[in-house]
Amino acid sequence: MKNVHRRMTIEAMSAAARELGIQVDEDCTACQKAKRSAEEITSKIKEVVQYKEKQLPLQGEPWKKLSKIEKEECRLRKAGDQPLQEYKNNLVKQKQELRQKQMSYNISVAMQCFITALSNERKQERSYFLKWMRMSLDVTARTKLFGLRNHYKEKCANLSENKEEIAALDQQISNSSLGIEHFMREMGQLYEAASSLPVNHVYRQQFQSFPSRGADLLLDGFPLELLDGDASNIPLEWVTDVLTELHEKVNHKSRMLVVTVLGVQSTGKSTLLNTMFGVQFAVSSGRCTRGAFMLLMRVKEDLKEELKCDFILVIDTEGLKSPELAQLEDSYEHDNELATLVVGLSDVTIVNIAMENSVEMKDILQIVVHAFLRMKEVGKKPKCYFVHQNVGDVSAHDKNTRDRKMLLEQLNEMTQAAARMEKHVTDWKFTDIMEYDGEKNNWYIPGLWHGNPPMAPVNSGYSETVYEFKKSLIESLKSCKDQKPPADVPEFLEWVRSLWRAVKYENFIFSFRNSLVAEAYSNLCVEYGKWEWDFQKHMYEWLASAEIRISNSNNQSLNLNDLLSSLKSEAITELTCQEVSTLEKLTKYYESKEGHVNLVESYRATFMSSIETIRKEIESSLKSKLTEAVDFQKGMKQIHDVAKDNKEKLEKRVLKLLEGCRERNEKLTDDELKAKFEKMWTETVSALNLKGFEKRDIELNVFNQLRAHLHRHDGLVKRVLSEASKLTNYGKAQFNVTDEHFDRTWYMKCYDWFSKTKYKEEANEKVQRIIQQCRQFVSSKKTSKTDYHETYTTELLKMIDNKLKEIEKLKTNSQFEVELYLHICGFAAREFQTMHNQFVIANDPRNQLEKSKPQYCSDFIDLYRKKDQTSKKAREFTERCLKPAVREHINKALGLDIADEMQTGAGSVKYSTRSYFQHSMLKELLEENDFIKYVSFIGDYEDFVKRWILNCIIEHLSKGNTLSELQKKRFKTITKKIQAAVEKKKTSRNIKTISEFLDNVCSILSRDIVISTKDLGLIPDNASVEEFTAHLQYYIDDWMKAFEFFQRGNIAEELKSLPVKPQDVLFEKLIGCGKQCPFCKVPCDAGGKDHDKHHATVHRPQGVGRYRWSHSRHLCVDLCSTDVQSDVKFCNSDTEGKFHPFKDYRRFYPEWNIAPDPSIQASDYWKYVMTAFNEQFAEEYNAKPADIPDGWKNITKEQALKSINEVFNVK
Repeated sequence: MKNVHRRMTIEAMSAAARELGIQVDEDCTACQKAKRSAEEITSKIKEVVQYKEKQLPLQGEPWKKLSKIEKEECRLRKAGDQPLQEYKNNLVKQKQELRQKQMSYNISVAMQCFITALSNERKQERSYFLKWMRMSLDVTARTKLFGLRNHYKEKCANLSENKEEIAALDQQISNSSLGIEHFMREMGQLYEAASSLPVNHVYRQQFQSFPSRGADLLLDGFPLELLDGDASNIPLEWVTDVLTELHEKVNHKSRMLVVTVLGVQSTGKSTLLNTMFGVQFAVSSGRCTRGAFMLLMRVKEDLKEELKCDFILVIDTEGLKSPELAQLEDSYEHDNELATLVVGLSDVTIVNIAMENSVEMKDILQIVVHAFLRMKEVGKKPKCYFVHQNVGDVSAHDKNTRDRKMLLEQLNEMTQAAARMEKHVTDWKFTDIMEYDGEKNNWYIPGLWHGNPPMAPVNSGYSETVYEFKKSLIESLKSCKDQKPPADVPEFLEWVRSLWRAVKYENFIFSFRNSLVAEAYSNLCVEYGKWEWDFQKHMYEWLASAEIRISNSNNQSLNLNDLLSSLKSEAITELTCQEVSTLEKLTKYYESKEGHVNLVESYRATFMSSIETIRKEIESSLKSKLTEAVDFQKGMKQIHDVAKDNKEKLEKRVLKLLEGCRERNEKLTDDELKAKFEKMWTETVSALNLKGFEKRDIELNVFNQLRAHLHRHDGLVKRVLSEASKLTNYGKAQFNVTDEHFDRTWYMKCYDWFSKTKYKEEANEKVQRIIQQCRQFVSSKKTSKTDYHETYTTELLKMIDNKLKEIEKLKTNSQFEVELYLHICGFAAREFQTMHNQFVIANDPRNQLEKSKPQYCSDFIDLYRKKDQTSKKAREFTERCLKPAVREHINKALGLDIADEMQTGAGSVKYSTRSYFQHSMLKELLEENDFIKYVSFIGDYEDFVKRWILNCIIEHLSKGNTLSELQKKRFKTITKKIQAAVEKKKTSRNIKTISEFLDNVCSILSRDIVISTKDLGLIPDNASVEEFTAHLQYYIDDWMKAFEFFQRGNIAEELKSLPVKPQDVLFEKLIGCGKQCPFCKVPCDAGGKDHDKHHATVHRPQGVGRYRWSHSRHLCVDLCSTDVQSDVKFCNSDTEGKFHPFKDYRRFYPEWNIAPDPSIQASDYWKYVMTAFNEQFAEEYNAKPADIPDGWKNITKEQALKSINEVFNVK
């Protein structure tokens, strides 16, 4: 062989092959045409760098600058002292200018040729073209890259001295790289630039076919660039439209599982994928492009059923830098971004590790662990394989037990380090953030070559081990469907958008937003709301039944203390049953795997805790109300016993008088009978026991409770209380916050008069809100028409305590607290005393007897005249006993029924979650465009919500016969029970008198309704029970047909009279925790009661929440969702007047999570509102109008509505 001097290329040998009759692929027409098309492009490449600048200009500086600006929009590192909203608007203008610059370039000759070749309808010719292109470009680039790589290796030998040269060389290598992906990237940039124009623009129209070309390539098995590693950005419009077009081409059958490989350059990642799946990821040394590439593989029919998917999407990553390069530039940041993105998109991640480099292994593992940790936080838990390549011994798996143990230790250590970096103080292990089995998830693959290529033979052990690994991988993919259904293209794209958006913000965990996660969370909140309402409704109904039993206890001679104990025990049983049932519903919901429930796994504990909290709250409320009802009944029993005794004595005297009058032979006129009755009545009443309730000193009771409540406070509080005059003298004038109400040491530190005034205004505003809420509480108790109970004051004092905790950061002192307590308890004592006095008068035995006097007189005369009493008494029982009882029964249940109707009837979706509720209010406010309502919404949110809910209820009930239908439903239910009770006792032979019959009927209904027979007057013992029953059934039937007493007054008055106010029930559900953002005052809309972090869907300019610049007093236009990503500082009462960076807001507000806006348009709603009412806000807040950014002035009402539709995920 050494003596043979004739050499030729393989290409030249094709002529000899033809002579020998060997078929040559290149001879086919399609191949020849494709080759000519490729040569038309590649033949003109002389110098790669210059060629790229002239022929592929859009992906150069304009695209890289655009990418940097997009990240700067999120991170705001270079804002300096500029107003942030103005700075962000300038960034938007710069982006528009760069897009204009891109569009100023004409489509180059090379790109025209490339696009023409790709547009070829013949698939074979298109494939040949791409293969010729790849081979030619590899040869062209390799010539230049060979020398650069050798030089690069030499410099890396002395890293510390050659850092700048290494960085320059790395850039040169990147610039000198040229492959098909650069041409596809240029296509993408042409399309991206055009997409910034209106849809019908002529320039944009010429590129409309590009996504279809890209989709065809993917379906043909060619890779498409997902992430441009050179610019470290994703061309989202291009990728979205290509994949959307693909989704259409496959008739929406695009379910796919995603496999990703991660690892440092040149460790055999692409070779591994190519060997496993028979794909063609580029492995040539001529390619050195950083980024992520995706390739689509169809799943065969026999596997579709097992995998439940149509495609497997393989993502190959390039460019995780080597350890020496990781120290340069922003490489680590770039690698973290890349790893987070692809791990987030993956169902299975393959981490490729070259065994000969342990330093590199540690570096790559650090990046991967960060990515997995972030995925756990957003509800994704991808599977992971560690592939150790270039292992010398094929039996390495058995011999590396110790290494696997060490690897797990390293992973645990890195997980804890990553958790600390991501601001998680936790003892998490690697197995907590992903499914990992040291035996199954580690694969040891021998080197591809026996010796050094190119002359070394291929190692067959490589393919065999890779095949075994592939089988394990497919089994793992089969199990993925059990955790969640495979994503289709639209869902995959949503993950791409949201993950990349979150990655662009440095603080990934706190900035992550995703419409799929948001929708899953919203669906969970909707379901939880239903479970919560079922729980509450059941216990409301149980309490109503228990109160009926307590009210009927006087008729059944029950021991009230025993009854209370029994009911409390029964309540615990009911609560436990409902709690267990609700927890089971939550568990089943998570087990269903529907609606992306895996994405909200992290909220499971929060909702479980919320269910326990509801149970505790209801239990406390039930015990209090049962005790209150029993104590009330004990007092009423005394009155009941006196009334019963007096009634028996009166009836005896009336019957005795009747007997005396009948014994006289003369016939008496009505007037004579009335005179005799009047004389008897006066004599009898004067001898009766008419002792009623004793009037109590409620003021003293309230004051004693207040003193006991504050007994642990300092000497000042005790002195003020001891010197306090009559409690009812307090609370008459308005309460005003003064300088003396603040902690003196802190107050003196406030650096100017303006700050002191601002804090005083803030304190005064919050105090007035507390006082108003307390007044509403007292008013609700007063309208209940029951007697005062000392638990009312206990509840009121607890309420004040809770409200004071919310404003404790205002640094008020003990003098402020005691004066506020006295002020509130002062007006409460007056109202409670009035309430008690009215109750005593209403239940005075003398007054009760005087009311019944006409009835007794009428009965006396009728009996004397021997008129039939059965019909009269049946009518009276229906009118005076049944109708009031049924009306009371319906009124007690109606509030609950209305609340249920609002949450389950038409339009109920806006009450299903706090987010939907917020959206509904904001939309209505925008439509009404009323500044006063906006001020109320912002400044007194709770009061506004209560009024808004009440108006919504009135509006809903005003449509059609909704209220009447609800009443009718309850009416039919209870009257059927009454009819059944009457029918049951009608045939009883043991009942001898009407009184006995009525007692039996009332006893049957004692758990359903409270029926009082005290207004029936005299019931003769000799009257026919059978006739009475017949008359009673007639009157009940007639009453059911008439249904006349429900058409009363207006709906607002109807609602006021209800014991259970539906507006209060809905308010408790929808107000949530009631916390507001410390900066812009937007309310928290997190689900459940026990969420550990407050968050709001959309924040607003801080000027809306009264913030102004201290030096100019202009209202502030900055958004806290922007500020928390910047270096801007804030100061308020919580910081004691000192300035602190917004980035460190959790130091003062650890319970708040303020996520950055998902886009610059996300807060358009409040930008529009502040622009529209800038002057009015300034006047209202005693400040100067804000300097509105120019960009805000162009926002329309339609755009404002669109922004809240998008952020609240309302379609």
